[in-house]
Amino acid sequence: MARLDQRHPAGVDGPWYVDTRCIDCGTCRELIPELFGPRAGQSVVVRQPEGEDGEHRAWLAAEACPTSSIGRVPLGARPPGLYPWPVDGPVYDLGHTSESSFGATSYLVVRPDGNLLVDSPRFTRRLLPAVDELGGVGHVLLTHRDDVADAARWADRYGARTWIHAADRSAAPWATDVLEGTEATTVAAGVTAVPVPGHTRGSVVFAVDDRWLFTGDSLAWSHRRQDLVAFRDACWYSWSEQTASLARLAATVRFEWVLPGHGARVGLEADDAHRRLLALVGRMGSAAA
Repeated sequence: MARLDQRHPAGVDGPWYVDTRCIDCGTCRELIPELFGPRAGQSVVVRQPEGEDGEHRAWLAAEACPTSSIGRVPLGARPPGLYPWPVDGPVYDLGHTSESSFGATSYLVVRPDGNLLVDSPRFTRRLLPAVDELGGVGHVLLTHRDDVADAARWADRYGARTWIHAADRSAAPWATDVLEGTEATTVAAGVTAVPVPGHTRGSVVFAVDDRWLFTGDSLAWSHRRQDLVAFRDACWYSWSEQTASLARLAATVRFEWVLPGHGARVGLEADDAHRRLLALVGRMGSAAA
């Protein structure tokens, strides 16, 4: 629960607040940018929600927060069934982010031949029945070592295959399927794993049905720039390798949605998404020079 005695003083007055235990993961800001914003290295409420829809969106942020730092006074009743939250077609945001993955977003993709869990939320009793109802998990797709969280528990519950790159396998030694090198690999019908070393040596993106691209921490949308971005200040392995790997990605897959672990998600027209990715690679190469 959020701590009222630690309410962040920079937040606007009103019932909703963020406490100072916030770890600045940015989850609430990317999820509900009209209500939450950055202040001095943490998130705060920048506008109080209005109406039933605004309240619901604030609860979505509260449920997603990895440190339970978002609260309301008076508390009120938490709406049922906040997550999984529909994003596009069969793609759901699972909320319930983990502090161990610094609040990274995870996704469920419902598919007739086995659902995909992309990275991992916390393993919680509030989420389990909904995932059960949607058909469980057939494959756990790990984009990189940072966002493994409770993946082992989800895989064990459903007997799911787990995919990770060999360079990051030490974070999930129990994984059943290990990707190698930089070549694209078919995971299942319509599902392609593309290694993108850079953020970590074993970073991978997963392309599904030429529409949805799950990018971990390798590629995201920026609300502020209104464009695709990569995170140079969070590049743990090699910026030049990340630049080259995103160039290979542009030559390998088509996509309309960018669905990251950190950063904002966005839906675009496929040609626009391709142009923006190529432009980003050009900017990254210039920055590296």
